[in-house]
Amino acid sequence: MGIDFNHILFRGKISPQIPVDNRQAQNSAPNYKLQNDRFESNSPARYTSEIMIKKLAGTNPKIKQILASAGVPFTINMDGLNNVLSKHCTDTQQIAQGIVNNLPFSLKQKADINAIKTAAYLHDIGKVFMPDEILNKTTKLTEKETEIMHKHSELGYELLKNTDINPKVLHLIKNHHQNAQKTGYPKADKNFFADLDLQILAIADKYSALTENRPYKPALKREEALTIIRNEVREGKLNPLVYNALVLYTDEHALNSAVKIKS
Repeated sequence: MGIDFNHILFRGKISPQIPVDNRQAQNSAPNYKLQNDRFESNSPARYTSEIMIKKLAGTNPKIKQILASAGVPFTINMDGLNNVLSKHCTDTQQIAQGIVNNLPFSLKQKADINAIKTAAYLHDIGKVFMPDEILNKTTKLTEKETEIMHKHSELGYELLKNTDINPKVLHLIKNHHQNAQKTGYPKADKNFFADLDLQILAIADKYSALTENRPYKPALKREEALTIIRNEVREGKLNPLVYNALVLYTDEHALNSAVKIKS
């Protein structure tokens, strides 16, 4: 695909204009109703209580098998999960919504925002099985620890796959670290396709992770994070139109923040 990336960055500013031939959008799946109230019976938060997680994990022996194969004991790290949910997952939801709002009209109609927002909130639920010494390690993970951490998306899928969650949401949760080049994780088969909704979630997740403080790194500035993501667009891993929408959203967010500070 002939994409000219030479003008994405100009004098330290991020240009949202990237000419593209978008081939990664798909029609949306049926709407999945989502309530914001944490206590509503159809809120995705109902799956994140300790009681529910233990119940779901107890009915799927594959979770313990995955952990055992990685040499990790079966534990429930609720403090770690609650921290991820309240910060990163909530932030990812907001960014994903902002991306959808800034997509070209024709593409926006193809995005399943309810599935995306539900998956954004639940995408890291598998980290509840990550030991705290890995989840909150203050230095770079070893190769073995990285391998263990990479299990979280598959674990999240296994935890939730026997619930009434929309299969499309399950697909997003399982594959939110995969990309159009199939170089992410878990390993993708020949039929895998990084559809529009997955691209939106993946970019929102990545931008949130880059721009927040983590135990092992400080938050990156907006321009730094966008440059890193732009490089993945250049490599063909991420959709340029979704990247453009992220740039537009962060422009608006930065402007709104500046107005609030002045007022």
